[in-house]
Amino acid sequence: MCALALGFGATVMVRADELPTYTLTFKADGTFEPARLEVPAGRFKIVLVNESTEAVEFESLPLRKEKVLGPGVKSFVVLKLSRPGEYPFFDDFHPEVKGTLVVTSSP
Repeated sequence: MCALALGFGATVMVRADELPTYTLTFKADGTFEPARLEVPAGRFKIVLVNESTEAVEFESLPLRKEKVLGPGVKSFVVLKLSRPGEYPFFDDFHPEVKGTLVVTSSP
């Protein structure tokens, strides 16, 4: 869980399972699906699914995030991005496998 502070000291609890959620899959053929993931600015969760038979690592230097997943493992990362833009990511164990997180303006 994460606490979100609002004016005058009020706190609202926001759970990871209540966030907008997107899925990024590491495919058995060594690609990401989708290779270009578009999300609105704000706080969100990306579910990472490893469908390959090898360990993979979601890594993004600009996002300062990394997550290792064994074969067949599913996990997630939570991000909060307020600035629209493109944020590259890659599989650190297979650096030629690359993708882009595209953050758009909030709706």
